[in-house]
Amino acid sequence: MCEVTKTKVTKDQNGTDVAELHPDNKQGNGAEQASADTYLYWYEMMLRIRRFEERAGQLYGQQKIRGFCHLYIGQEAVAAGTVTALRSDDLIITAYRDHGLALARGVTSNECMAELFGKSTGCTKGKGGSMHFFSKEKKFYGGHGIVGGQIPLGAGIAFAEKYRGSENVTACFFGDGAARQGSLHETFNMAMTWKLPVIFICENNLYAMGTSVERTSNVHDISKLGAAFDMPSFQIDGMTCEKVYEAIASAADYSRSGEGPTLIEIKTYRYKGHSMSDPAKYRTKEEVEEYKQKDAIETTLATILKKKFATMNDIEAVNQKVMEEIDECVRFAEESPYPDPSEIYTDIYKQQDYPFLMDD
Repeated sequence: MCEVTKTKVTKDQNGTDVAELHPDNKQGNGAEQASADTYLYWYEMMLRIRRFEERAGQLYGQQKIRGFCHLYIGQEAVAAGTVTALRSDDLIITAYRDHGLALARGVTSNECMAELFGKSTGCTKGKGGSMHFFSKEKKFYGGHGIVGGQIPLGAGIAFAEKYRGSENVTACFFGDGAARQGSLHETFNMAMTWKLPVIFICENNLYAMGTSVERTSNVHDISKLGAAFDMPSFQIDGMTCEKVYEAIASAADYSRSGEGPTLIEIKTYRYKGHSMSDPAKYRTKEEVEEYKQKDAIETTLATILKKKFATMNDIEAVNQKVMEEIDECVRFAEESPYPDPSEIYTDIYKQQDYPFLMDD
């Protein structure tokens, strides 16, 4: 189980049957052993994210993708482990490094790539770009460019679910740099006071843009920030799907039972720079290679083969399937139209006849 600052997040462990971990898990309960289907799901999902991001980087270099572009390469286990631990009705909100979580949540490769191209078939009709993926249908609420701006929004979403009387939990992601934002502390205080069903998840990839946590904060263990609010808080290794799953599932059960929020610091690593414009000279090649030795895609594949969950022929079929999907999403994005200029005011105001728009 995951040790926390105050207590243990161990709801529904009093003799209740534990649901088997599965990609379509609707129970959201903890699991002692992942199934073969789950390992294969994790492998395919992480590979899809990796290949999508690699292609996005290439296309950015060709200037087919413009603006900002923050890749998720290296952090795939966080996304894959999280989505298997949550129910399909649970909600996710994150910062601008959002491609991986969106893909894991079920936003299609076509929709994601088209959004990067600024095309009308994108998940936000080409108007959001890399940093603002969004899908109401998949309960994926962004993609937010302001550092830490999504943290109070995540608490607000959780409040709405509690107000409605649902059992849905909100997973609110942010980076280690956002942990220094004042809004985080205000939000933590409110979330604990109102016992909101929200999991605050810090994806600590060690560098807020180009500056390490050690150089920007006296508190290097970000999970300790929850202690000031008596919030159950703990730190886990984010380079394995299993540990991410266990932590998120336990925290979700805790929130679903009415106990309130949890803070989880997930220690992970990005192999690329902060964005495509970042040469990442602030870290050594040796450090990057050290983390690549822990690559979640490779370790998950090793487990699959060791436990004979699949053969190499099966794996090669998955690899081919993913590559064909990525090739197709690029073709789809290139052939899709740009938004019509008339779209500039749509999806902005809920009121259809909003009176303060200027006529042509």
